[in-house]
Amino acid sequence: MKVVLATLNAKYIHTSLAIRCLKAHCEGEFDVDIAEYTIKDPVMNIVSDLYQREPDVIGFSCYIWNIEETIKVVNMLRKVRPEIRIVLGGPEVSYDTKEWMERLSDVDFIVMGEGEETLLHLLREIESEGKYHFVFGVAYRNKQGEVVINPPRPKLDLNEIPSPHRFAEDIPSLGKRVVYFETSRGCPFSCQFCLSSIEVGVRYFDIERTKADILYLIDNGAKLIKFVDRTFNIKRDYAMEMFQFLIENHRGCVFQFEITADIMRPEVLDYLAEHAPPGVFRFEIGVQSTNDPTNELVKRRQNFTKLTRTVMKVKDSGKIDQHLDLIAGLPLEDYDTFRKTFNDVFALRPEELQLGFLKMLRGTGLRLDAEKYGYVFMDHAPYEMLSNDALPFRDVVRLKRLEDVLEKYWNAHRMDRTMEYLMHIEFDSPFDFFQAFGDFWEANGWQKIGHQLEDLFVRLHAFLTAHGLKKPHVALGLMKLDYFMNHKYKPRKVWWNRQLQKEEASRVLQWAAVQAELVSEQFAALGLSEKELHKHAVVEMIPLEAVVRSRSLGMSQHTEHGFETTDEGLTDEVYGIFLYQQTDDEKPLLFTVNQSMMVIVE
Repeated sequence: MKVVLATLNAKYIHTSLAIRCLKAHCEGEFDVDIAEYTIKDPVMNIVSDLYQREPDVIGFSCYIWNIEETIKVVNMLRKVRPEIRIVLGGPEVSYDTKEWMERLSDVDFIVMGEGEETLLHLLREIESEGKYHFVFGVAYRNKQGEVVINPPRPKLDLNEIPSPHRFAEDIPSLGKRVVYFETSRGCPFSCQFCLSSIEVGVRYFDIERTKADILYLIDNGAKLIKFVDRTFNIKRDYAMEMFQFLIENHRGCVFQFEITADIMRPEVLDYLAEHAPPGVFRFEIGVQSTNDPTNELVKRRQNFTKLTRTVMKVKDSGKIDQHLDLIAGLPLEDYDTFRKTFNDVFALRPEELQLGFLKMLRGTGLRLDAEKYGYVFMDHAPYEMLSNDALPFRDVVRLKRLEDVLEKYWNAHRMDRTMEYLMHIEFDSPFDFFQAFGDFWEANGWQKIGHQLEDLFVRLHAFLTAHGLKKPHVALGLMKLDYFMNHKYKPRKVWWNRQLQKEEASRVLQWAAVQAELVSEQFAALGLSEKELHKHAVVEMIPLEAVVRSRSLGMSQHTEHGFETTDEGLTDEVYGIFLYQQTDDEKPLLFTVNQSMMVIVE
């Protein structure tokens, strides 16, 4: 019997851990293929490929991001291969299963919960006597066409599940895609908006097997391994052993973890600060809200003071990037309290701040209590909230605008100097800056069109001009610095009207080549000729205050306020010489020369 296990990933670089776990468990008895697509692939292309594989049974792994596209594939597949047995599984169909079976007449079976043993048992019955009432954890239709929901299957012993990471066909793509990896299943917490709260307890895979699988993946070219454990650091000794193992064996591979920051022990943080190689670990931390009544209501235990300690200690080490998550739309969190949540978390300066909107997931306590809090939400996946008693739809729409510019301007890190200045000097708070900019962005219809790098600078400048700033020349100077310093190679064009004539820029470079020691010792040590400077350097006028603020940020980027106090009397402009180096891993160098020091050779 030919079996195909398929899924539609959100992006090509993603891989499905679930269908690999199922294949590993079933392939000893059945001929099992894996088929991965993306939600952007045309349905006709997916169905054509599946049809040509000639499966007897096909199973789809279903999530909120792919369920509607999967249904389209199922419906078309049933038309062209009416005899095929179609099985759905995954978190999206493991809840409200009777409703799914009644809605999807083309589906024969739904596997609920952990699928390895359930699918194997189901395949045996499909191939033999069809005694589906014996298959715990499955939904099916009896001979009368009635939907039958069997009792759930007991939890598996994880050490009896074969490894999903040893397929030879995966090796060629390991270095090009994200490898998803689990060392445990379950979550110790009870957050009512999360599916993980439904499963009680945490089970671990054998740590030596885990290490062996990771070494196998690294040996075969894996570049990014993303651990899907809901709380990687729940067991301190286990986490410490794994961190130490990964540090000793990473060989350039990057590892991403979901951690609970307020339970991270100081000795673990000290160890990471001392031993973690820069850029090898990434932490994802779900803060969600700092509003205590909200956290209490959704049963989310969180000590924000301890969380802050962890995030800042990790940040101060300069070793690990941190991705912090917020959820807008939780109960009792209105627009004003969410503003405080946003500013509380933004003050920690994570490398990425993800603003998501509450999704009323099937099976969660919050969805069951939706009427209690006046929730209105989408009927179909991803079931995103539209409003509740505390947050009307008009405020949700405003926060969507904020989210849009937050992604483009902070998370993309295209102009950090400018962002810090605006949020601390020109606007009352980061939230107020992003909200005002987001409103302006939509009012101009920019959400409907694409954007090049230059466009992002031009649109920010248009907003700042319309808004009115205390020191527009400083903001413009910082934008110039950000633009030049974020290019790897000398830019061919700029987005502003240049102050400096070409002849004057040439005189500056001529003087710098002759009087290199007056620029700086570092500049003189480079020993560049005038010809080399013309080839690799660009000159622009920059306000001195912008340069000082930029340097202050570089020295104090882990402080609460971002910028040190700057002398208000800095009104001069200086020549900025931006020198672009010849290797991809080196950033441009900036040398500044006060105009009064210039010796112009006519």
